[in-house]
Amino acid sequence: MSIPTEVIALLRGDAQADRIVPRAGQTARLTLAVSAAMAFLAVFALALSLATGRLADRWSQALAQSATIRLSAAEDQVEIQTRAILTVLRQTPGVAAARALSDDEQRALLAPWFGPDLPVDDLPVPRLIEIIEDDRGFDATGLRQRLAAEAPGAVLDDHTRWRRPLVAAADRLRLLGWVSMSLILGATAAMITLAAQASLASNLQVLRVMRLVGAQDSYIARAFVRRFTHRALSGAALGTGLGMLAIAVLPRAAQEGAFLTGLGFQGLAWLWPLTIPFLAAVTAFWATRLAALRTLKGLR
Repeated sequence: MSIPTEVIALLRGDAQADRIVPRAGQTARLTLAVSAAMAFLAVFALALSLATGRLADRWSQALAQSATIRLSAAEDQVEIQTRAILTVLRQTPGVAAARALSDDEQRALLAPWFGPDLPVDDLPVPRLIEIIEDDRGFDATGLRQRLAAEAPGAVLDDHTRWRRPLVAAADRLRLLGWVSMSLILGATAAMITLAAQASLASNLQVLRVMRLVGAQDSYIARAFVRRFTHRALSGAALGTGLGMLAIAVLPRAAQEGAFLTGLGFQGLAWLWPLTIPFLAAVTAFWATRLAALRTLKGLR
């Protein structure tokens, strides 16, 4: 029997063939429990993949359009060189805006490391100048050369050395999420295969009698495939629902805390978890079909 025909038979059902598969028992409970647990974990693995993808895009876009100039100079030269830097930046193609950060802004940037009462005026803290690029971007090499001539104490940081490792780390986390999804599907297939084999082994006498009266292997296998696929689909639907509910009730944090609590789905991404029960059903279909045909072939 071809696969499309078997899928149609799976959806249509066969009450007579279904009698050979126990409706309850350890294999039924195991299939439901494993499918629900794995689907629950798959929801979080999917949420991790999508969240880290958003994180990578946000870091890449935010850092790619900004740069910083760090000015270290004698106290009487700071204001002079700051004005010279701003003049150079206004004349630089690709720079949309530039401004020197105030002492309060620099204090706020350093507060997470040194506390809110950092005496910026009494410490040799470099003056920071923020640069916002336009869509074209600027020539970093040329700007560094002009800064070396106009303001020797200025150092340009275009955030490349910060952006690349951050985006690479987020991409690896996204890959980890998809690898986790693959491992979850593999573990689901293994557990359902074991459950199907246990169910087949407990009904060997019935299977032999059915074959003696003319039942074909495909007919017998279809009954087991149908029952275990339905169980996997039901369990995965339950686990997916619980997983989506758990994601929905996760605490929401402010923007500065989104790195740790931004795990979740946004907009149409909430439709992605709905594919998990379908994937679980497909996994159960193939795992049970292969296990059933292998067992029936061994009875010949």
